[in-house]
Amino acid sequence: MKFLDQAKVFIRSGDGGAGCVSFRREKFIEFGGPDGGDGGRGGDVWVECVDGLNTLIDYRYQQHFKAKTGGHGMGRNRHGAKAEDVVLRVPKGTEILEEDGETILADLTEVGQRVLLARGGNGGFGNDRFKSSINRAPRRANPGEEGEEKWLWLRLKLIADAGLVGLPNAGKSTFLAAVTSAKPKIADYPFTTLHPGLGVVRVDAREFVLADIPGLIEGAHEGLGLGDRFLGHVERCRVLLHLVDGTQDDVAEAYKVIRKELKAYGGGLADKPEIVALTKVDSLSPEEREAKAAALKKAARRVPIQLSSPTGENVEKALRALRRAIDQADAEEASTLPSVKEEAWRP
Repeated sequence: MKFLDQAKVFIRSGDGGAGCVSFRREKFIEFGGPDGGDGGRGGDVWVECVDGLNTLIDYRYQQHFKAKTGGHGMGRNRHGAKAEDVVLRVPKGTEILEEDGETILADLTEVGQRVLLARGGNGGFGNDRFKSSINRAPRRANPGEEGEEKWLWLRLKLIADAGLVGLPNAGKSTFLAAVTSAKPKIADYPFTTLHPGLGVVRVDAREFVLADIPGLIEGAHEGLGLGDRFLGHVERCRVLLHLVDGTQDDVAEAYKVIRKELKAYGGGLADKPEIVALTKVDSLSPEEREAKAAALKKAARRVPIQLSSPTGENVEKALRALRRAIDQADAEEASTLPSVKEEAWRP
């Protein structure tokens, strides 16, 4: 399945049905009077968060969603039927934005959430609604109200507890494959992942979701390479695992490049808790490991974890560090929520 995290769609709610002009004509009934029914309501357009989806690929092949017009009124006071609603089904973590791409209308973070995007038009009144003591035979009816139409952006931000960041070929996909059941593309030649990957990590009988974000390069915030379009997926992560390729000549500069791109993107990414790891240490001699770990420590101002995904060295240590950081972030988030005090019952 192809991955698509952004799509533009056109929606239009249904028009209301027209009211009816009709008069009751039956044998032996001299003054039948008006009996035109009302029109039915047009269909609404909803968006719903559903389980089992992890991409917006469906909206590459269909971009227009239009609800039908409500049923028209008929004689004998028969009202038109309401038209069926149109529902856009999206994966968990989808944002709905206006056409400008900045104004957020809804953020669907829980399965089952439904948001009304466009309300259908009301049905018109039939002539039975207009009869009065001075107008016993009205010959007027209202047309249905027009529906709403607009262009919207759907933007998916993967919901993960921890995210992997780093330059291309830093070992992110290899780490994800080693600690989860995910199967990202891995080869013995340099290339970059083209779309984010998700996996569930189990450590110490507990689970959390880990996201692999495609590698950044210097100048990504200006559109170089894949740009920073995938950094939106990191916004929902509680902690970042920053992987630095130990086989590079200058590990300190590699670390600084990613930090610069995170700050340039904004969105609070530079302020998220970060765990730094020196990868591919199985390819280094003891002297090289010590020298590069010292250089990375000086740049990151923290002791990096020296790990090797193929051999499993310090992989469990990194996962436990992530788990502790996630628990700490959850505790801080819970402490900021307003506490609800239970009042004593009074008659």
